[in-house]
Amino acid sequence: MLLQTYIKDLLYQYECVTIPNFGAFLTRSIHVLIQPETWIFNPSRKEISFNQLLTSNDGILAHYMAKKENVSYEQALRKIEKEVIVWKQRLNTQHLTFAGIGEMRLNPEKKIIFSPFGGVNFDLNSFGLRSFIRKPIITPSIQTENPKPITIMENENKDDLMFTPSENENENKRSPIMRYAIIGVIGISLIGAAYYFGDQYIANEKAKAAEMAQKKIKSNVQKATFDLGSLSEIDVTLEANPKSIDQAPLDQTFYSVIAGSYRSIENAEKKLAQLKAEGFDAAFTEVNPQGLNRVAYGRFTSKREALNLHNYIRFALKEEAWYLVEN
Repeated sequence: MLLQTYIKDLLYQYECVTIPNFGAFLTRSIHVLIQPETWIFNPSRKEISFNQLLTSNDGILAHYMAKKENVSYEQALRKIEKEVIVWKQRLNTQHLTFAGIGEMRLNPEKKIIFSPFGGVNFDLNSFGLRSFIRKPIITPSIQTENPKPITIMENENKDDLMFTPSENENENKRSPIMRYAIIGVIGISLIGAAYYFGDQYIANEKAKAAEMAQKKIKSNVQKATFDLGSLSEIDVTLEANPKSIDQAPLDQTFYSVIAGSYRSIENAEKKLAQLKAEGFDAAFTEVNPQGLNRVAYGRFTSKREALNLHNYIRFALKEEAWYLVEN
């Protein structure tokens, strides 16, 4: 179960987490999705998939496990291998569940079918954000009632009237209806404004809380990361002539990771050029007592750097190499 937890932790940091001799979990970023038909807003997230063909060890999982459990890199690799054997046996008879990630099963062709759970968002930029529905604000149309027609009373006796209805009195008869209509419009406007600004305030508070949580998570994740080494920063400059290096005195002790020994200087130079093309800071070492030209992946004055490179080549790259101390 601890190995599954380590995989889940690493999916927050890396786009690919490889399990040696088993497969690799991959993440794919999906941007913010807005569904105009249902007005559902979905924050950005990372979609998890599994590739059974990526089985080469990249060192990420083993280094992380070694750091968490305070064991050596080789011990971490052996623990991973034992767990992978158990997983493969379990897949033959039942489903294999990875907590918070997904579920695996074998199809009739003995291929792994992976079904992600989707309940955990591995995108740190969207930490704490959930999908929500934001309905549009619809302004209702207000219809005023038709005023009742005014009945003009006729003077049947043709008497002179002492007064006539004024325009102000007619307006006073209609004023209650207009007054209620205006009050209704103002009330609806106030309710809509309160809903809108209240919703904006809640959204702003959620954004602030998400930003604070995101900074805290990033800080914790950065503290949990590990250093795989920086081969590109190794700067070793050797200008010695490989044919006469056996006569050159050594003023200090060198630690080398040997790729091969060659009697022919031409073959040794070809190997040296090949390693440099692959990105190694390759160099010649001191010629051995049998007169063989030794080519090294790297030649260091630091024993720690040499051992780190030796372990990386042997266990991560699965290449042949051996360690040499030149006194």
